[in-house]
Amino acid sequence: MASVFTRIINGEIPSYKVAENETCYAFLDINPLKEGHTLVVPKKEVDYIFDLDEDTYVQLQLFARKVAVAVKAAVPCKRVGVAVLGMEVPHAHIHLVPLDSEGDMDFRKTKLSLSEGRFEAIASAIAAEYAKL
Repeated sequence: MASVFTRIINGEIPSYKVAENETCYAFLDINPLKEGHTLVVPKKEVDYIFDLDEDTYVQLQLFARKVAVAVKAAVPCKRVGVAVLGMEVPHAHIHLVPLDSEGDMDFRKTKLSLSEGRFEAIASAIAAEYAKL
């Protein structure tokens, strides 16, 4: 059975897409730690990031870097934090979280609740910055 991320990539489940290329897909986390919290996934469904073949792994990291630059340009923050946890969905993924302090990356914190309009505005802003790169 396809993971929820594969279903998002295939358009079976809606997402707030911010970027896509031949091998990767990036979209807003619907349970964000901060506004602009983005998930970056390979289109190839592999559970554990370090089980990805080397080429896909490198492509994922390069894509994540470009998306992080776009996130920082679109969302006011000091930095964009990177986390690979991989426990909640059996599909390799990278969390990109806008940071103003290290505490912003605490996954035990209560997640934000944003309106559809706010998600759309954030996704649009990040996508516009990504398109400039």
